[in-house]
Amino acid sequence: MVHSPTSQATLADALFHRSPLILSLGHSIVRYRFRVATRKPAYHIGTMVYSLTYRRPSHVRSSTSCDSLSGDEKQKSINDSITSESSCMSNGIPEALSFDRIISGAVCPPCTVRDFMNYLRYIEHSAENLQFFLWYRDYCTRWEKLPESEKALAPVWSAEQAEAEVAGNALQARSKRTNPELAAVLKDTDFADRPPQHAVDRTDPFVSTNRSSDDDRKYPMSDYASSMGEDTLASSNVHQSVAGQAFDDAGMKWKPFTLQPYRDEIDHIISVYIAGGSPRELNLSARERQSVLHALQNTTHPTAFRSIVPTVEYSLRKQAHPNFVRWTICNGNRPRVIFARGLGIAGILVGFTVDLLLTLSHASRPWRILPFPAWFIGIATLIAAWKGMCVVLHGLHHRHLRPWELFSDEPAEYGNEKWISQETLTSQSGNSFEDEPWVPRYQKRNVIRKICDRQIWIEEPALRQIQDTIFLQAILAGFVLSCVAVGIFCAVPRGNFY
Repeated sequence: MVHSPTSQATLADALFHRSPLILSLGHSIVRYRFRVATRKPAYHIGTMVYSLTYRRPSHVRSSTSCDSLSGDEKQKSINDSITSESSCMSNGIPEALSFDRIISGAVCPPCTVRDFMNYLRYIEHSAENLQFFLWYRDYCTRWEKLPESEKALAPVWSAEQAEAEVAGNALQARSKRTNPELAAVLKDTDFADRPPQHAVDRTDPFVSTNRSSDDDRKYPMSDYASSMGEDTLASSNVHQSVAGQAFDDAGMKWKPFTLQPYRDEIDHIISVYIAGGSPRELNLSARERQSVLHALQNTTHPTAFRSIVPTVEYSLRKQAHPNFVRWTICNGNRPRVIFARGLGIAGILVGFTVDLLLTLSHASRPWRILPFPAWFIGIATLIAAWKGMCVVLHGLHHRHLRPWELFSDEPAEYGNEKWISQETLTSQSGNSFEDEPWVPRYQKRNVIRKICDRQIWIEEPALRQIQDTIFLQAILAGFVLSCVAVGIFCAVPRGNFY
């Protein structure tokens, strides 16, 4: 028979009413059982630690190996990566920290999209891939909300069309190749080949050059109309000019259709990410750049980017994401980690020195076990620090604030995917940060202050779980290696020198 908490309290009063101490104890037990029965279950992610054979993600160097892969091969690799991320662990990255979860905002600091963007900007110096990728995701979402009548103006761009356009353009370029001897004869004459004329110099009188305000009224569901200020609207002609020059360089003979949805926005993206020498130029091959420009000349449909999106996503998934997770595991800044390594080496030297002195003395072998704590602390601290972790910070589950976080005055919505996408469209600058205020202020800090920088609690449970695993590995390795070191000294006969 199951009693309610109220009936249990009444029973305790009836049995133990003569003893206040027992009565108080009975009430305490009843209240405790009631709290346990009504408590909400805590949120757990698997076990406390991962496997002891866990290895953090390896550092992936930037290389041009992906250039040799075709678009289909890159897409297949991306699909394989998505499939592997759905498993428990993929290359040292748990499912909770997968690329898709980070992009979708399903993680906590310091593993959010904002942290990912800051890492790519300040550490990897390649934030343009993530900026373009987030913009493209948002662009696809906004495109789906357009009415069918607007979508009909920009048809789908198929892969067959892309291949045919590039092949036709290459054939045309080969057919127009001038004989070197003939070019030398025609040099400095009216018949010599000249570079293509700038788009501004041959403006089509039937094409409107000021379309921003019309587009804003035409597509009221776009959040960018309100976020773009007068300066951005005034620079529309500049973006159109740069985009026109990019089309000319790719061998285009006619201008894009201006009535297609988001044509001004596409011009902006071309001038910032695709055109040669743009402030946030993507690392694209000449074939990929030419292919996407051919597609954007014909349509503004999201499928026009099909030739470059796999390249960008491949770089993010295969290089940027593993490096970001590896970097995030480190809970201390570089001065703190170097200091922790120094402490570990100092502990090992202390243990070695004391054991050596005891071995050379008349002391018996059991005395040589005394330096074991120095060996153990030194080795464990050194192993953890070698993986970027400070054991003191880990004991509190804290991490150091990054240099750009120490002096941050960013808006509250900064780091939101929508905010980053809007910033991608409205910004015309590159990703350099040398002129940001925090750079000189952080450089003025002395080493001691950097070692003792401000700390913050690590909110992401999966990251704490990885750090717990590395800490346990360091403890076990330190214990085993310390036993080996002390055992070696204990096996050596005493020297009897003093």
